[in-house]
Amino acid sequence: MNISINKTLISICLILFLGQFIRAESGYNLWLRYTPVSDAALLRQYRNQIPGFTVLGQSLTLEAVRKELKNGLSGILGVPVMEYPVLSAKKGLSVGKASDLQFLPADMKAGLKQLGKEGFLIYNLENKNIIITANEDIGVLYGVFYLLKLLQTEKDISHLNISNTPKLDLRLLNHWDNLDRTVERGYAGFSIWDWHKLPDYIHPRYIDYARANASIGINGTVLTNVNANALVLRDDYLEKVKALADVFRPYGLKVYLTARFSAPVELGGLKTADPQDPKVRQWWVDKVAEIYALIPDFGGFLVKANSEGQPGPQSYNRSHADGANMLADAVLPFGGVIMWRAFVYSEHKPDDRAMQAYDEFNPLDGTFRENVFIQVKNGAIDFQPREPAHPLFGAMPQTSLMMEFQITQEYLGQGTHLVYLAPMYKEVLDFDMFTKGKGSTVGKIIDGSVEPHKKTGIAGVSNIGNDINWTGHPFGQANWYAFGRLAWDHDLSSEAIAEEWLRMTFSNEKSFVADIKKLMLDSHETCVNYMTPLGLHHIMGAGHHYGPGPWVSDMPRADWTSVYYHKADEKGLGFDRTPDGSGATAQYAAEVAKIFSSLESCPEKYLLWFHHVQWTEKMASGRTLWEELCYRYDDGVNGVKKMRDTWAKQKKIVDEERYKQVDMLLKIQEKEATWWCNSCLLYFGQFSGLELPEDLIAPEKELEYYKNLSFPYAPGIRPRW
Repeated sequence: MNISINKTLISICLILFLGQFIRAESGYNLWLRYTPVSDAALLRQYRNQIPGFTVLGQSLTLEAVRKELKNGLSGILGVPVMEYPVLSAKKGLSVGKASDLQFLPADMKAGLKQLGKEGFLIYNLENKNIIITANEDIGVLYGVFYLLKLLQTEKDISHLNISNTPKLDLRLLNHWDNLDRTVERGYAGFSIWDWHKLPDYIHPRYIDYARANASIGINGTVLTNVNANALVLRDDYLEKVKALADVFRPYGLKVYLTARFSAPVELGGLKTADPQDPKVRQWWVDKVAEIYALIPDFGGFLVKANSEGQPGPQSYNRSHADGANMLADAVLPFGGVIMWRAFVYSEHKPDDRAMQAYDEFNPLDGTFRENVFIQVKNGAIDFQPREPAHPLFGAMPQTSLMMEFQITQEYLGQGTHLVYLAPMYKEVLDFDMFTKGKGSTVGKIIDGSVEPHKKTGIAGVSNIGNDINWTGHPFGQANWYAFGRLAWDHDLSSEAIAEEWLRMTFSNEKSFVADIKKLMLDSHETCVNYMTPLGLHHIMGAGHHYGPGPWVSDMPRADWTSVYYHKADEKGLGFDRTPDGSGATAQYAAEVAKIFSSLESCPEKYLLWFHHVQWTEKMASGRTLWEELCYRYDDGVNGVKKMRDTWAKQKKIVDEERYKQVDMLLKIQEKEATWWCNSCLLYFGQFSGLELPEDLIAPEKELEYYKNLSFPYAPGIRPRW
């Protein structure tokens, strides 16, 4: 009896001990944790409906399907779930290409015609058994991840009739990773690509990277920095690239590289990189053939040219089209594409840098090859906390335009701030450019709905590093996830994506999901308020872009300074881009230009982007501009305090490791939000000559204190080759 009791006590203690151990989570598994369903009734339903599975067909991708199903279902259902080698009446899940599933209902076969190579169907038969099918193996994998998501988020699966296909063809991550493993604008450690050990050492993280991307529909990765190093095109490095491509291929993930335009000189020993020179053209043809011999499904090149010191065709009095088309001709026989970045600006002092990409590329519309994308940032300056949609969207109807978002938070708190970026992405994707009348949103422009194109695409600058949790900040994972989901379907809501991610990454507990979802949805506006409210932009610290620097004025270029953009003086604040100023509003369609050009109709969130506004001008709130600016900054700080209070209530729900990590980071965010608020109001207050509103707390430090802060080793600084 006593022995039995002792054994029971030991067992209980062991369970409690292991429970505490299991509960600690590093975040490595991202949203693919596959933990048991918490709802007992739903768990019984799932177990009854999916006692096992069958995967028909053989391929590397279908082998990945088998592994994911066995691992995922066993984890979610809390019992081992086995694969049946042949079809069985008791089997609950049948998975495979449509050509291998002979018993498909006629309506399912008809629906498959619309799905293309990547779409999938998930369907309940009359006996509630589930079918996942597609035209190609990769579609099957996407469908499996979708079903696992339904189970993880505890959805009813007894009446499934899902047809899903991506709205965009190319859905890519852009890694700004250097060959020495530093990451430009990287805030999560070093690069995950260990070039020194490749091709012989394949880190398990490479496979998990591919799995994570496939789970959200990302189908391509640019391995190297846009500030390119020609060395990656050398023979030995191409062998390393091949090793990664082989790992990624079963997960539908193609590899791309950045091409340094001067590579024929640096690697090939030529005297020129002129795109009209026959020897240069032949060098690229030969190099591309070498790449495709190693990597038959190589995706193509991303190119940054004639921008920020990078070489390009303009160095030889050639156009962007001349340079892009030379590379496009080389990759065309293999089905490759060229993504030519529109982030360019003149070496000379500009009248308005926001206008330069449009001025340079709009006249070239119709001159690029069909396999060329012009990759355009979401806004005309540089991934600011908030920017109006780039005027190039809709301005080049004969050219494929590819959206470029930034997932890494270069201007949004970098590695320490919780800022959910889906609302920012949606603000741009849903913006109506009026290209062909009302309804010509940016999303419909890039997906080919407004003007049809052979290929469509979107790219996101990665926030991934070798930190154990991939993104440094646990909530940075949400931005990787959100980008992938919106790349697949830009009509999804920020709210729906946040809820999916929270349920899979943390908990299905209702109060937790409701509270933290609201925290996430409010976080972008909170950040904009304490950094750049009312349309302010580019007022961060110089070089590292960490923290505020509205006083930055002494730089090699005017458009690298803050004073160039905010133009604060004793009269007011903001950059006049109306017809009376730089005229940038004219780059938009007439309907949009009319809204932006008028002080009365311009949305306040873009006000100082387009207008130089007097300090005493009345805002919608009835306050003056100065008062509104003060309260917006204060609202930002209070917003972070509210985030901290909300997170503190989750201590019993979130595992201790991640709870503490987010708690500490939110403390940093509040401190830095206060830093932004105080330094900016002190600086702009010099020009307004007005006092802070009486109900706001005055900064304890003087302006000179903030101006003298120095950060020589801030992470993510651009390397100097």
